[in-house]
Amino acid sequence: MEKHCIIVNPAAGKGAAKKAVPQIQELLDSMGIEYDLVMTEKPGHAIDLAEQAGSNGYETVVAVGGDGTANEVINGLMQSLKNGKHTSNFAVLPVGRGNDFSYGMGVPQDLESVCKLLVGGKTRKIDVGLVKGGDYPDGRYFGNGIGIGFDTVVGFEAEKLPSFISGMPAYLIAALKTIFLYFDAPNLRIDIDGEIIEQPCLLVSMMNGKRMGGSFMFAPDSASDDGLLNLCIAHQVTRMQVLGLFPKVMSGTQDGHHAIKMPSGRHIKVEALSGTLPVHADGETICEAGSSLEVEILKQQLNLVCE
Repeated sequence: MEKHCIIVNPAAGKGAAKKAVPQIQELLDSMGIEYDLVMTEKPGHAIDLAEQAGSNGYETVVAVGGDGTANEVINGLMQSLKNGKHTSNFAVLPVGRGNDFSYGMGVPQDLESVCKLLVGGKTRKIDVGLVKGGDYPDGRYFGNGIGIGFDTVVGFEAEKLPSFISGMPAYLIAALKTIFLYFDAPNLRIDIDGEIIEQPCLLVSMMNGKRMGGSFMFAPDSASDDGLLNLCIAHQVTRMQVLGLFPKVMSGTQDGHHAIKMPSGRHIKVEALSGTLPVHADGETICEAGSSLEVEILKQQLNLVCE
């Protein structure tokens, strides 16, 4: 029988992941799934656990948490793959704040349905992104997407909110605050597979998934196995126009708006000609005030447990 390594980030979802452990164990036991469960002890711990999982005989690594936990597991699995080791399959039990990665990959959002998928063991290949710059000059992998500018600052502000405010309400409150905190768009030079865009950019998202911030559909038509990143680039607009864009982005209907460009590409370079780049990958900070960035998509790298 296949053995699963269940990696739980007890801090994910502001403690929701830890609270979900008894329910998860009950589900896994009732379905006859063989597993070992381990709690992460510090940031980066899931990277080490996932990297060693294949060598330790685990067929599948299960990330229990949100996008940050999934990101760490992705980085561990990709390091294993890079080093030529046996790489485990990848699964996600979404109990974080936003769960954007699992949503974009088509993973069910309830625990019982995902546990049932583990029994079947069906997988599909997914793309993985690699970003270089800021605090990660040698690169960090990502599964869902990169955010530059406005949405990164929204994430910073959402983290500051009290624990009883979570999910979509937290991001909406943070977004409203960010309108007043981050409004002077930096002038960026964006190279997309050799095609150049140079303009003030309030926001640049590069998506392998579909959604960020629990509600913002930056790339509704994205496919996670096509070897492409789908971009959403917002020009400088007024504060009132930002408010007008909220419902469009939340419904994924922003394409065609005069301030929005939605190209796609495999290899993207971004340089700040003025201002700086606050950047996140899957909600994890890449830099708070960077100057340049290089991003590429690696086609069909990991086996994701799915329907």
